[in-house]
Formats: sequence, C-alpha cells, structure tokens
Amino acid sequence: MRISVISVAAMGLMASVAFAEEVLPTAVSFNDDGAVEQSLSGTAGDAANGRKIVGDKKQGNCVACHQVSDLADVPFQGEIGPMLDGAGERWSEAELRGIVANAKIMFEDSMMPSFYKTEGFIRPGNAYTGKAADDTFGPLLSAQQIEDVVAYLVTLKE
Repeated sequence: MRISVISVAAMGLMASVAFAEEVLPTAVSFNDDGAVEQSLSGTAGDAANGRKIVGDKKQGNCVACHQVSDLADVPFQGEIGPMLDGAGERWSEAELRGIVANAKIMFEDSMMPSFYKTEGFIRPGNAYTGKAADDTFGPLLSAQQIEDVVAYLVTLKE
C-alpha cells in the first residue's frame, strides 16, 4: 500500500512538472522578428503526427491554403499561401513556431489563422465547428500540436 501511494504521488509530481513546462497562448514570447525560441509544450515535436495535422481538414487544415508535395494524397490543396516544400530550409525552427502560433506577428497582412491564440479576435469562431465562441474558447491547436507541426515543417527540404 505504501509503495502505491508513493508511486501515485511521484506520478502526480511528474505530471505537474510536465504541465508547468507548457506555455499558455497568452504567455508566448515572440522575438522582434516574430520567432518563438522556446518550445510551447516542453516536449519535442512528433513529425509524423505533425504531418497528419497539416493534412487533416479537421485539425490544422494547412492544406486549405498551402500545397505540400509530401501530402499529394490529400485532395484540394490550396494556393493562397506559399508552398510548404522547402519550409525547413526557408525558416528556422523558431521562425516556423512563430508562424504557426501566430503568423500575423511576422507577416502583418497574413490571412493565416493564429493557431495558438485565445485573445484579441474580432468575432472568433469555435475552432472549425462553424459556431460562435463561448467561454471555453481555446486555441485552434494545442501546444503539443504546434510542436508536432513545426517538427514536420522542419523536415520539408527542397
């Protein structure tokens, strides 16, 4: 019994440490150029999961505006934003994190949604539901999903 209580306490401590590493959307620190040096989740991104998010119309939906040759199997890719092929060579990891979190910091006139923002919107919607935001309004992507997308984008070389 004593060992299980200690184990539960240790797991709780580890969970609180992991949680403490996540940067809230309102606390993201952007450099002057819009880059975000610090990981938003404190955990390395998973490029395979990031690839899924980029191509998933119910998650990141990046392909609504961008083309990605690596995702040729995903239909109806957009042409509004730049092609993502070579993104890992054009931008650093910190710059990609800043762009995905809130592209408007780096590119003021960008039409790209702010995927890790919860304040300062004009008539925001509730993610991709088509419904108005309520008091549970959160970012479009979680901190870990941002890290996963960044990990994937870094792999995209010309």
